[in-house]
Amino acid sequence: MTASNPNPENFDRTAAEADVADVVDLDAARTRRAADAGTHFEVDLDETPQRGGMPVELPPVDASGKRPIVPANWSTWPNIRHSLAQAAALTGYRAGFHAVRAPWYATLATFWASVGAFRLIGRQLKWWWVSEQYGLRQAAADANDPAMWLKLHREVKATRMWRGIVLAAEAVAVCVGGPVLYAVAPVWALVLTACLLVAFLAHIGRPEDRRIITPATVSGRFRRVNPDIILRAYYAAGLGHPDKAHQQIGFGSTMARDASGTGSQVSIDLPYGKTFDDAVKARGAIASGLDVAVSQVFITRDPSSHRRHTLWVADRDPLAQGAGRTPLLRCKPTDIWQPAPFGLDERGNKVSVDLMWNSILIGAQPRQGKTFAARSLALYAALDPYVKLTVLDGGGKPDWRKFSLVADRYAFGLAMTRDGDPAEIALEALREIKADVQDRYERLSKLPVDICPEGKLTREIARDPKYRMPVRLVVLDEFQEYFDLGDISKEIASLLVYLVKVAPAAGVGFVDATQRPSGVGGGQVATQFISFRDNHQVRFSLRTGSWNVSDLVLGAGANSEGYDSSTLLPSYKGVGILRGASDATPTVRTYLADADDAEKILIAARKLREAAGTLSGMAAGEDVAREIRDVLADVRSVIERGETGAQWEEIAARLADRLPEAYADVTAESVSAQVRSFGVRSVDVKRSGKALKGAKADDIDAAIARRKAA
Repeated sequence: MTASNPNPENFDRTAAEADVADVVDLDAARTRRAADAGTHFEVDLDETPQRGGMPVELPPVDASGKRPIVPANWSTWPNIRHSLAQAAALTGYRAGFHAVRAPWYATLATFWASVGAFRLIGRQLKWWWVSEQYGLRQAAADANDPAMWLKLHREVKATRMWRGIVLAAEAVAVCVGGPVLYAVAPVWALVLTACLLVAFLAHIGRPEDRRIITPATVSGRFRRVNPDIILRAYYAAGLGHPDKAHQQIGFGSTMARDASGTGSQVSIDLPYGKTFDDAVKARGAIASGLDVAVSQVFITRDPSSHRRHTLWVADRDPLAQGAGRTPLLRCKPTDIWQPAPFGLDERGNKVSVDLMWNSILIGAQPRQGKTFAARSLALYAALDPYVKLTVLDGGGKPDWRKFSLVADRYAFGLAMTRDGDPAEIALEALREIKADVQDRYERLSKLPVDICPEGKLTREIARDPKYRMPVRLVVLDEFQEYFDLGDISKEIASLLVYLVKVAPAAGVGFVDATQRPSGVGGGQVATQFISFRDNHQVRFSLRTGSWNVSDLVLGAGANSEGYDSSTLLPSYKGVGILRGASDATPTVRTYLADADDAEKILIAARKLREAAGTLSGMAAGEDVAREIRDVLADVRSVIERGETGAQWEEIAARLADRLPEAYADVTAESVSAQVRSFGVRSVDVKRSGKALKGAKADDIDAAIARRKAA
């Protein structure tokens, strides 16, 4: 209807409908008007309330979809014991807490009981006087209604009469019953009555905001998160639009507290076309929209859809709380074939790492807990008496020294020690491991299928001494130092690259830590460093200086997926991002094992190895270093009787053929450098009419004699 046609009877509806260009959507108009007044993102998720939607946490079910009749924590005897122990520990703590404060509770209760006695008397008198009717009588008087006033007056007199009788009966009961009860009742009944009476009067006497009993455990205050705030955060992060079709954020579950009671969680459905990766990248923006710290926001993949995920908002920073002492302090035997306990994730769930078939890279800035994280895994392996350990610490820190109690080979630092040159020990250890790996593959391929299915090492083979193939773990801390030692680094780098690629499948695992993931040196060694770094399957990055360094540790593309260890706070010690150990990429608070804890565990580990008869190598007192450094004797042994000398190429070939466990990768240049360092001349040696550089037997004998004389 328009102003030019005020008469509704003459209104041409057909013409009006023909003139209409657009149909106005009243709901949309109201939404726009609300937006003009102030944006509000709380929208209905469904037209009518409906059951269903993805639960935030799927209930534990078996393959048939049935939930267990008995909850998991009461299903087995170990779980029952654990649940009972937890309940007993909490009950014992609360009992002790309140027992210490019991005298103060009694004092407060007595004081407030005396106040309560006066308040109770006052309430009784007020009840007897029927003071609540005073307003009605006053209103009748103000209205000049004497009939009503007299009626109310008669009623109040009658009420006071019978209420007075009740109070008199109460007084007689107290005055007579009290002494009688005191005279005839047993002591326990008197004490119980007194306690109940004091508690009742104290409850009446104390103010509402003054508690007598202090809670033993307190639930902290936290920011309440509701769907409206979540929608605001996601729309502000650019993950959808509230006014565009098919661009609204949906919910797959209701907002709820998580099982641990430490945060709020909900299942989020992103608009079509948006992915889980988009949400991970926008984690910082989501945290800003929620008005919380980014360390309180965690996004977990949902297996049912790539656009669905679970958002968990912690009440407080969960990474600021340590994971506690390592469970290895029980000093019980471990099994390398089972995952090693590593720490707790952001939600307090236990995180473990498989050491079998894996190589693990750990990187961080100095003093962020890198060595402690690597050592916790090495301690787990040490408690398995059937694991052969090799520990090589390029930094020479005290953290690894006690591993000399159990390690088959060890080298600490780069300075000469009484065990020999650490670089030479490391080189010979890697040579021996390479030879062992090659030998394992050959022997495994020859074992019958019923003993060695799929041609792979099994737990039974590894623990049977007749096969001589125990699981091995190689631990390298500050491994960048071994890539910066000059000529010897060429062979070390070559061995490390070979082993990290090939050895894990033969039952030789690696745990490697560095504070220089960007690499050292130049040329071929630098290239081999990158190859060694990039061939680790599992990666753990504590705090780094930038996202670039974080990507070097976690692997290419980690930052684009939202994983950046440079965002971890400097105050986080032993906290890092674990990638590659499972489908999830949790932020882990590692268990703590300080120097005293490590020593205790390693002493127990040595006893386990002694009992199992598996203590070997340098830990068993074998002079491995002296034997592998006697290159002069080895070179002299390959010069045949009747030969005055041999060319360096001949010497290298003979050493590799006759002593492959020590010289499998030796070259003419490396053996020449080692022998010449003892004062042996490099001279022309003729062979088949061709003169090439080599060593004379007499010169080698003279060098051996000089060494003995010294």
